[in-house]
Amino acid sequence: MDLKTELKKLIIESLGLEEISADDIKDEEPLFNEGLGLDSIDALELGMALKRKYNITPDSNKEENKKHFYSINTLSEFVRSKIDG
Repeated sequence: MDLKTELKKLIIESLGLEEISADDIKDEEPLFNEGLGLDSIDALELGMALKRKYNITPDSNKEENKKHFYSINTLSEFVRSKIDG
């Protein structure tokens, strides 16, 4: 399984989004607001899930996090950069 699919499944499982599948989440679609519709509570849950699964912690800089968590594409780049060091 590739990283993007893994992240989609992580989002679905950690946020309890049983009504959607990984195929429903588009790589370039915004995860928050008008896209998938996640909110700030979901962001915290997702951050904790990333810490549990990959042992990475989102940046303390809110603006940087907005960029990283924008879409599956940007989130996968962020995770890959942290995993690869």
